Amino acid sequence: MRKTLLSTIALVGLSTGLAHAQITVGVAGPLTGSNAAFGTQLKTGADLAVSDINAAGGLLGKKLVLVPADDACDPKQAVTAANTLVTAGAVMVDGHFCSSSSIPAAAVYTDAGVIEISPASTNPTYTDQGTAFTFRTCGRDDQQGKVAAEYIAKHFPKAKVAVLDDNSTYGKGIADQVRANLAKLKFPVVYNASYTAGDKDYTALVSRLKQEGITLVYLGGYYADTGLIVRQGATQGFTPQYFSEDAAATQDFWTTAGPAAEGVLLTFPPPAEKASTAAKAVAELTAQKLDPTGYVLYSYATIQVWAEAAAKAGTTDGAKVGAELKSGGPWPSVLGPISFDAKGDVVNAAYAIYKFHDGNYTVFAEKP
Repeated sequence: MRKTLLSTIALVGLSTGLAHAQITVGVAGPLTGSNAAFGTQLKTGADLAVSDINAAGGLLGKKLVLVPADDACDPKQAVTAANTLVTAGAVMVDGHFCSSSSIPAAAVYTDAGVIEISPASTNPTYTDQGTAFTFRTCGRDDQQGKVAAEYIAKHFPKAKVAVLDDNSTYGKGIADQVRANLAKLKFPVVYNASYTAGDKDYTALVSRLKQEGITLVYLGGYYADTGLIVRQGATQGFTPQYFSEDAAATQDFWTTAGPAAEGVLLTFPPPAEKASTAAKAVAELTAQKLDPTGYVLYSYATIQVWAEAAAKAGTTDGAKVGAELKSGGPWPSVLGPISFDAKGDVVNAAYAIYKFHDGNYTVFAEKP
C-alpha cells in the first residue's frame, strides 16, 4: 500500500513538473473572415518555428506550447484575443496581422509585460507608440509607400493616377504614404477616394475612374476588396495598370480577381523563401505540402528571434527579453540576420516589386 502511494505521489509530481516545464507563446491573426488566408500563413510559420525549437531541445530547458487566437482583423476582437493570450500565460505573441489589430492589442501586451512581434503590421503607429514590448519583422508603410511612389513616377511618368483606400488603419495608412511620396516627387494624383471595405458592388467607383480617364490605380486595402475592384473593373472594360501592396501578396488575390489580376503590381519584401537561411524551413514546409511564401517565414522569424533573445537573457521576462532584442543582434533567422532599432523596427527593411502572372506573384523588379 505504501509503495503504491509513493508511486502515485511520484507520478503526480512528475506530471506537475511536466505541466510547469512549458513556455506558452501565442499566435494571433485573422484565422477567420475575409483575411483568413493571412491568418493561415501566420499560424503555419508559428507552428513550424515552435516545432523546430522543441525538436532542438526547447528553450531554457522547457518546451514551447503554441496557443492560437483569432482576431478576424477586427480591433475589438483583437483586444479580446490579446487578453485571452495573456490569461493563457503567453510570454510572447507572434502577431497580429492587421495594423488595426496590432495597435490596440499592443496596449494589452504592454500592460502585461508580454512581447508582441508582428510579422505583418506595417503602419508606422504600431512601433511609433514607443513601448518596450512591441516589435515587427517586416518593414513600415513609410518605407513601402516610398518604394511604390518612386516606381510609379519612374516607370509610368505619363499615367493618370488614382489612389484608393479602404479607410482602414492599414489601407489608408499605406495609401497616404503613396500620396505623400508622389507629392514629394511632384507627381500629380488625378483622383483620390476611399471605398467601403466589404462592399460587394464597386461598379460606381469603377465608372468614376473611367470618367476621370485613369490609367493607373493604386489600391490600399485587403485582397477581398481590391481583388473584387479589379474583377468588376474588367467586367466594365476598365483595365488600367493596377498597383497594390503587401496585403495582396497571396494567391487568394488572384482567386478573387480572376484573370483580371494578370499584370497587377505590388510591393512586398524580397522573397524570403529564396534565402539560403530559409532552406531548412522551406524544405520542411514543402515536405508537408505547405506554401512557404507570403508571411509564413516572417511569422517563423518572430518566434525564432524572440527565442534566441530569451536564451541569451536567460529568462522569458518581457522587459529583459525586449531589451535584449534591441541591444543584441543581429539575430540569425530564416530571413537572414535581423537587428531592431530603438522603436522595435527592423533595421534596413527592404521591398521589391512583384507582378501577378498566371495565378502567381513573383519578383518583377528588385528596385524602383
